[in-house]
Amino acid sequence: MQTAGEIRQAVQQRYSEIARGHVRGCCGQTVELPAIGYSQQDLAFAGDANLGLGCGNPLALAEIQPGMTLLDLGSGAGFDAFLALERVGPSGRVIGIDMTDDMLALARQNAERRGAANIEFRKGYIEVMPVQDASVDMVISNCVINLSSDKTAVFREIHRVLKPGGRFAVSDIVLLRPLPPMIANDVGAYVGCVAGASLLSDYLAFALEAGLTDLAIPQITSGSSLVCALVPEDCGCGGSGGLDEAHVTAAAIASVKLHGRRP
Repeated sequence: MQTAGEIRQAVQQRYSEIARGHVRGCCGQTVELPAIGYSQQDLAFAGDANLGLGCGNPLALAEIQPGMTLLDLGSGAGFDAFLALERVGPSGRVIGIDMTDDMLALARQNAERRGAANIEFRKGYIEVMPVQDASVDMVISNCVINLSSDKTAVFREIHRVLKPGGRFAVSDIVLLRPLPPMIANDVGAYVGCVAGASLLSDYLAFALEAGLTDLAIPQITSGSSLVCALVPEDCGCGGSGGLDEAHVTAAAIASVKLHGRRP
């Protein structure tokens, strides 16, 4: 079993490689973003910020208003952050947090090319966010919380940085049943967002224990279309997975949208 530090290091290394163009998601493939809630207009607007990552559009069904301050957890090259910036408008503000220097460099370059003055990207961990208490109106995240080995801390931080009445809207991978041990203990599958996923009941409990309320799951997507994009072992990249394990994994996972608020 890997330690939290080893998992974090593996995640950083993987996403640095993606940012530098050495790999494209899992197995040299990228997630088909229109299939998980993005429009062709979204993809065209995001441009170079689209690295083909994610498990669902966190902005879909979210109540984003002009003038909001919005925080994007695990902002990568800025894909969702730039889409959010379009919605909050010139009177709003977007903050992205990422722990990977290469991703931050890409995001800042993308912001500079757009001439966007009301967006910034900060280096930090989502378990200890470099954001002031009660300072943001909305928190979003796309398939990032499942990469944390301390999801309880992440939801506590979401509660801390939200203004009273502020809302969060995240897309993430969860488990509907336990994973096979071979996948559950594999750091490669963790980096691919699967082994790090929690049971849906636990995931909801983390949010409730943090003091977040009015939880709602407006959308659940079957895991069958996500396995090859997210688990290297199951799509021929090496490792010990195979077709049978791919079917088991697909039955065990789902992509969900979770919404809620700070009271």
